[in-house]
Amino acid sequence: MISEPGPRRGLPVRRLVQLYTGLTLYGVSMGLMLRAELGLEPWSVLNQGISRHTGLSIGTVTIVSGALILLLWIPLRQRPGLGTVSNVVILGLVMDATLAWVPELDSLGARIPLLAGAVLLNGAATGLYISADFGPGPRDGLMTGLHRRTGRPVRLVRTCIEVTVLAAGFALGGSVGVGTVVYALAIGPLAQFFLRRFAVRAPEKRSPVVARGEPSPERAILPE
Repeated sequence: MISEPGPRRGLPVRRLVQLYTGLTLYGVSMGLMLRAELGLEPWSVLNQGISRHTGLSIGTVTIVSGALILLLWIPLRQRPGLGTVSNVVILGLVMDATLAWVPELDSLGARIPLLAGAVLLNGAATGLYISADFGPGPRDGLMTGLHRRTGRPVRLVRTCIEVTVLAAGFALGGSVGVGTVVYALAIGPLAQFFLRRFAVRAPEKRSPVVARGEPSPERAILPE
């Protein structure tokens, strides 16, 4: 990324650190939710179901599905950014690495706090990488693209996508449980809190840095 001449010339170091820290932590949180074995968020339910039928690791399926979702951006006239491409690659790799390092847990007393920590970590990771403003992830971009093309509220579009994805994943054998419900109820408030916490503000004291003509980071993922 090339900035205008002046004091802001060069790479936006803080935003890059936020982007890659957020994506890494997001991948870790996905792996920890799977290890908790109490239910996954909708897209991971679908990816797990596909993984069980293909023999591919869930991380590999996450990467492939992310790349395929990007193809749906073409008719929606969505443009990927650095964060979009990084999202496709990093989440799956980190998720598989987390599953390799964290053993399976038998005790419910250990799995419950693991789930809670994973959901909290996911909210913080969402705030970090979205606030970095290098482009939405493929799934968030699909949602905002459909919102623009159809004129339907973000809340309705997101709900329809996630219900469809969840149903398909459940039919394929993906894990649905209390963790799925906890995630659905908690991720909105958590993401909103951390988006404001990690917002990058321009020197002119403007609102959080947002690409021209694009919705703000909060509106990109939070219900209206």
